[in-house]
Formats: sequence, structure tokens, C-alpha cells
Amino acid sequence: MIYLDNSATTKPYPEIVDTYSKVASTYFGNPSSLHSLGMQAEGLVTESRSRIANVLGVKAKEIIFTSGGTEGNNIAIKGTAWAKRSRGKHLITTQVEHASVFEAFAQLEQEGFEVTYLPVDHEGRIHVSELESAIRPDTTLVSVIHVNNETGTIQPVYEIGQLLGNFPQIHFHVDYVQGLTKVPLNIRKARIDLCSCSAHKFHGMKGTGFLFVREGLRIDSLFHGGDQENQLRAGTENVAGIVAMAKALRVAFEKQSRHSELVRLREQLIRDLETIEGVVINSPIKHVAPHIINFSILGTKPEVVVQALTAKEVYVSTKSACSSKLSAPSRVLSAMGFSEERASSGIRVSFSYETTKQEIDRFITEIKAIIPELREVINS
Repeated sequence: MIYLDNSATTKPYPEIVDTYSKVASTYFGNPSSLHSLGMQAEGLVTESRSRIANVLGVKAKEIIFTSGGTEGNNIAIKGTAWAKRSRGKHLITTQVEHASVFEAFAQLEQEGFEVTYLPVDHEGRIHVSELESAIRPDTTLVSVIHVNNETGTIQPVYEIGQLLGNFPQIHFHVDYVQGLTKVPLNIRKARIDLCSCSAHKFHGMKGTGFLFVREGLRIDSLFHGGDQENQLRAGTENVAGIVAMAKALRVAFEKQSRHSELVRLREQLIRDLETIEGVVINSPIKHVAPHIINFSILGTKPEVVVQALTAKEVYVSTKSACSSKLSAPSRVLSAMGFSEERASSGIRVSFSYETTKQEIDRFITEIKAIIPELREVINS
């Protein structure tokens, strides 16, 4: 099996699964309970919070545990909008956000908020000058993805943070789900107020994540019924998932020494793809993460390509896993100015630190074999 869909989810490391299993079976108490089992569970949650905070260079009290990136994005965006609605109802984001951000803003529009969706250039990046021009006296939130989940484009987060330093009334939210452990980001230096992360993107367990909320920030909660997570996320904590996530984050950061290998694999794959007739690269050359490549095979249907590769036990995807079953052209590729044919035929390959050169070679071999077969079927 060759797994090249790591942006959809990563395979949990064996030691992470072992940790999850041990905690789930041994420390199963409710962290809110007053007895010893509850206090043991609470202690593990507290320790995990501190470990994650230390890795990121933030305070433990600024880490709020969630079920993943989607929930973190919703809490950050809706929580800010609702909390600051008396001050203003204008929000800013981009045209290339993950569905969990894009649809959260769509809901807020239905509630009477006004949203500016910043356009991107051919590389998929916004221009900070256009963001500055979009800011109004009633703007309360700017939300920008760090690494695009379809193309790997890196947004100018540091420049945005520097700009927003002149507008203290505006909260700055960053979706860091695809970048964490792959593309460094200093939350403090970037002046980020809210930052969403998800464990299953760095070999942790699904259903766990965390949201950085800068100390002193006030946002509304989406859930009610408990005082957990600084009253921002009611509900019993997923103790086993949280402990496993803290360990997965540490292990993933230890593997960052392979970062240069990811870059080499990406360059190799692009060179090989460019030798295939009808293949065009959609990901940019600059300002891009090392683990995501998006390309189109003109004259083919991406879902057919994915299934043909699946039959060979090679696994890739079309676009974001959250919208891969939709037949519409990629919203992200369309925003970058690509034609409908190109935006409708995008394929995403995404690496992990476990990906090897041999797997890339095999992928290219299989792609070269199936493309003529698919075109023959389409043209017959």
C-alpha cells in the first residue's frame, strides 16, 4: 500500500495508539469528578495542556481542547463574531479557506454579519495591501488559513499579523491545521489571537484537537452545560485522545529533521509529473508547504483517476476530504484563476515524514500506466 493522502488524515503512530489504549482503559475517570480516578484524569489533561503549550511557546491556559480543526474554527470564528457584534459586524476572510471556515462565515452572513472574501493571485495568496484596504471601523475579525489544504500555498501570516497590530480591536484567527509540524509558525511573533489545530493531521487520533486562545481574549462559547475548558467548550474531556495528541505532537516535531527530505520528494514528484503529457501543476513553486502537491490531468475525471489508483493500492484524493465527494470544480483552484476544466480535474498528493522515494517512484509508474487507459476509454 502507498498512502499519499496525508492531508486528509495521517496514520496514527503505533506508540500513539498504545498510549490512547492505555489511558482509555486505565485512567477512565471523568476529569470533573472529585474522587481519585477523576483527579488522575484531570492531572493527565493538565499535564498534556502544559506539554502542548511548551511545544508552541504559549501559556497552558491558552490551550483549549476541542474535537478537531472544524470545531476549533467554528468556536474561533462564531465565538468572536458573537462576542463583538455590539462593536461591529464586519468580518474578513479569503476565497480559499477550508470548508469549515467558509461555511461558518456563510452562516454568520445569514445572521446579518457582512463578510469580505479577499481574492487571491495565481499562487493562491492574498495581498496584504488588499486586506488593509478592506478593513473598516466595524471590522472585528480576520480569519486566514496558514497552509491551504488543497494546494499547499502558504499565506503571508506574519505580514498580516504585523498589519493587524495597528488594529487592536480586530481579532486574528489562523487555521493552522495543515501547517502544524510541517511549516513552522511562531504564534507570538505572528501576533495571532486564535489558532486552530487537529491531532489526526500529525499522526494523533481522530476526534481531538486544540484551539489557542490568547490570554485576555473574550469570545462566546458555542456549547453550554459545563465549565470545562475555561467555559469555552462544555463537555467531558476526551482524556485518552488529549494525552495521545500531546505525545503525537512531540513525536511529530522530533521528526522535523526530515523536512529537507520532504522538499526533495516534492521536487522529484513535480519533475516527474511535468514529463507526462497533459499534466499541469496547480500548486505554486514559491510560498508552498513541502508536503502537498496539486495537479490536473487534463482530459480525465479526477474521481476516475483516484479509483484507478485505488485498485493499485495507491491512495490520493481529489480535493479537501470534507468536499471530495462533491462534483463541482474546486473552489480553491477556481479562485486562483484556473479554467473550469483544470479546476474540475485537480488531484492532491500529500506526504508525511514516513513517505519514501520508492513510493513516489511507484506512484509515477502507476500514473503513467493508467492515463493512456483512461483517455482511451473517454475517447472511445
